[in-house]
Amino acid sequence: MSDTVRPSIVLVDDDPEVLASVERDIRHRYASSYRVVSAGSGADALSLVDRLMVREDPVALVVADQRMPGLTGTEVLARVAEQLPDTKRVLLTAYADTDAAISAINRAHIHYYILKPWDPPEERLYPVLDDLLEDWQAVGRASTQAGIRVLGDRWSAESHELREFLSRNMVPFRWLEVGRTREADTTLKALGDDVRLPVVMLDDGAVISRATPADVAEAVGMRATPDTEFYDLAVVGAGPAGLAAAVYGSSEGLSTAVVESDAPGGQAGTSSRIENYLGFPQGVSGEDLARRALTQARKFGASMISPRRAVRLHREDPYRVLELDDGSLLRCSAVIVATGVQYRELEVPGAERLRGRGLYYGSASTEAQGLTGEQVIVVGGANSAGQAAVHLARFAERVLVLVRGPAIEARMSSYLIAQLAEIPQVEIRLETEVAEVHGQDHLEAATLRSPAGEERLETAAAFVFIGARPRTEWLDTTVTRDDRGFILTGQSVSDAGKWALDRSPMLLETSMPGVFAVGDVRSDSVKRVASAVGEGSVAVHLVHAYLSI
Repeated sequence: MSDTVRPSIVLVDDDPEVLASVERDIRHRYASSYRVVSAGSGADALSLVDRLMVREDPVALVVADQRMPGLTGTEVLARVAEQLPDTKRVLLTAYADTDAAISAINRAHIHYYILKPWDPPEERLYPVLDDLLEDWQAVGRASTQAGIRVLGDRWSAESHELREFLSRNMVPFRWLEVGRTREADTTLKALGDDVRLPVVMLDDGAVISRATPADVAEAVGMRATPDTEFYDLAVVGAGPAGLAAAVYGSSEGLSTAVVESDAPGGQAGTSSRIENYLGFPQGVSGEDLARRALTQARKFGASMISPRRAVRLHREDPYRVLELDDGSLLRCSAVIVATGVQYRELEVPGAERLRGRGLYYGSASTEAQGLTGEQVIVVGGANSAGQAAVHLARFAERVLVLVRGPAIEARMSSYLIAQLAEIPQVEIRLETEVAEVHGQDHLEAATLRSPAGEERLETAAAFVFIGARPRTEWLDTTVTRDDRGFILTGQSVSDAGKWALDRSPMLLETSMPGVFAVGDVRSDSVKRVASAVGEGSVAVHLVHAYLSI
């Protein structure tokens, strides 16, 4: 495919007047950047999409009317989803057909539905399509347009770490697997005997041998140093809570810096699809949500310092001082700690050796497409595990969900349980855990333990979502934590006898005045994305109150 080929927007409607109307409006807005093509039936639209695929022309968006003879809009978009999962899909529907639209969200995984008529398009059409096309440009086009190429071994932990880092930081790249494609093997041979995998080839021709996330971060221009030594507000952690704090802090006039050690989105950023977050009836991936929030924070002027880790916090009244892992100091008037949690590791024989080599913590989205036809294991019984199982079922032949407890309803939302029940290749096993993992260079099998005994099961990959350990070890004794390491805030600080001022601690304030904790890292918090976002915004209000004292 030539780089000069414009991506296509495909429109389909059997009503010539409606088709002409939507084509006119979309050409007016997008013709300079996209090729707008149309079809008068569902069958013609699918034939058109097939021809574009054969020519390797990218398809950014398909807009289909619901009420068409032969193939309905939902059926057309479901077929498109199977062939081009990254293509954005929009259903045109009348108000009376909203039930069909909801069904299309569940069946065809459409990204949006638009009610007819959509006048004025400036309010009812363009904002939706602008957002979807921006998403597609950021994610869906990466595999064909990325200037960065990553050359590595599928079963290398270092290659896995690098790919996850690039993916979660929304850096487009092409993955070339050595030993699996001719292009990868030819490229490796051309680079010579001195290179060591993984290798990153930049669009300017530079080659990084034995590349690490830190190497690539610097090469692609990620900012790892503060703009200045002082900020009004420093946010540690760029999960949903931290990004919400950054958006509200910077939009309300506070000079705001966000320190992130890995990638935006936190643990939620690894979720393949979050369907119960307010305002996204079609669901949103953790990666998309993080990208939108990060863009919003930067729009208001927040500085992103990444990849950089906070290693110490101390008090130099009237300031709070963060020490970063490169030795630099960041002084600020207030701090919001939003470092979140991380999944606990499997403590079974073989787990440490096979980490990143078929055994993954979190969804490891970069690995899913390589599991076509394979049997995989998901370990855990909460929402993250359920979301991962739904996503993996799109590729794997069989997905086995292992739940240690006697019931899955205790920790997983009912909508996810219902989805899993409708996917034939997903099996849920209760009171079952992993006793051992096996393999030489990569995971090959796992021993499962249940009341019925032990069973050895061949598997290509295992994705672990068990427990939650707070990322608070860097705080040492500077703020008070509970016996599990979660940060105490508000009245809990007073109850623990750790508050020294005459005033009471504020709702989200820690034992160090001017330092607040939000999201999953906070003791007794509700472990949901929406509550984390709410706490992040409330914390900024409390920061303003603290600064006014």
